[in-house]
Amino acid sequence: MSEKYYTLYVEGIADVVFFKQYIQHCFGIIVPNERIVNLEGWTNVKGISALRRMRSTTDNGGINLVILDADTDFNARRNDVLAWKRQNGVEFELFLLPNNKDTGALEDLLENIINPNNQPIFDCWEHYEQELVQLDIPGRTPPPLTIPAKKTKIYGYLEALLGETRSQKELIKEANRNYGNPQHWNLNSEYLGSLKLFISKNLSI
Repeated sequence: MSEKYYTLYVEGIADVVFFKQYIQHCFGIIVPNERIVNLEGWTNVKGISALRRMRSTTDNGGINLVILDADTDFNARRNDVLAWKRQNGVEFELFLLPNNKDTGALEDLLENIINPNNQPIFDCWEHYEQELVQLDIPGRTPPPLTIPAKKTKIYGYLEALLGETRSQKELIKEANRNYGNPQHWNLNSEYLGSLKLFISKNLSI
């Protein structure tokens, strides 16, 4: 696929690694470091640095692609970002993770594209969470106990699958993950259909 001139804006290093690998896997496009912006938090998409970069990309005939987490309210996040877009007169296309229609984040997307053979790991995790909220720890106020973050869940998934050596442990970290490993992930999953269409529609000439 021949691609347009573009700049991609994402929330963090985990997104940078995933999208670079996903785009190369699906479209054969190697995303240069200078074409992907790590916002280090979704609110920074509304910062002056991102605003200047977007305007520069547009002025040079390119397209801005903004991919953020929907988090706990899909409509609120979408309306917030699009309102900022209108107020500042900038041009970009928006996709909210995990699938551009539901609440959630990158970690929800990842959970939906695991190798199905590994589903028992998440089944065990769900049981763990169910048990955790029922525990009553004497002297702790208030109950219930805190459910670990989704990032911890993905970390635990990979930790269960990878070895115990230092080099294997390094592969668990967000910056070092290999999403092209079919024993762990399925980058051809139907769940990624809306994301694939978004990228194809906006990057192809």
